[in-house]
Amino acid sequence: MPIAKKLHSHLSHHKVSFEVVEHKKVFTAYDLAQTLGASLDQIAKSLLVRVEFPAVQKKKPGYYVVVLPASYRLDLLKLMKALKAAAVKLAPEKVMKKLDIEPGALTPFGSMRGLGVVVDKGLLKMKDVFVGAESFTESLRMKAKDLVKVEQPTLASIGKKSALKLQKKMKKIVKKIKKLVKKSKKR
Repeated sequence: MPIAKKLHSHLSHHKVSFEVVEHKKVFTAYDLAQTLGASLDQIAKSLLVRVEFPAVQKKKPGYYVVVLPASYRLDLLKLMKALKAAAVKLAPEKVMKKLDIEPGALTPFGSMRGLGVVVDKGLLKMKDVFVGAESFTESLRMKAKDLVKVEQPTLASIGKKSALKLQKKMKKIVKKIKKLVKKSKKR
């Protein structure tokens, strides 16, 4: 299944190379890492937040896409400081639906919808990252620096490293499956 035309056009316009990665249906960044056998640091988690600014800034409240490694937890206070905001909160699913975003399938390319984007600096430690493709069965593999090139986001340290770890048993199973698939393709 090809990725959404709007997303493909957006990335092509910016002359960014990417690979479409098909996988089983997943709803979380953690499940995606388990499925792909990737580390949580390689998975870009995208969240939608509502930001309200102080009256002196004369900026209207709005929505931002926040992107951080799946191994991190969003620190709303750090995000508030990075954006010089008066208040920040996660957007409810009904808002996502109004913005024509399938809850759980948010892509980090907020500029496609006129949304601001904030990327945690921790994501830039990885050369390649997996990002959402507005699908539960497809993701994109691309260079982290290309994500920054396309979105021109606010870069800040807005996350805290989580204690969440992938199941080692599952990692071994995924590796065995990959080996079996490679062997079957050689035949």
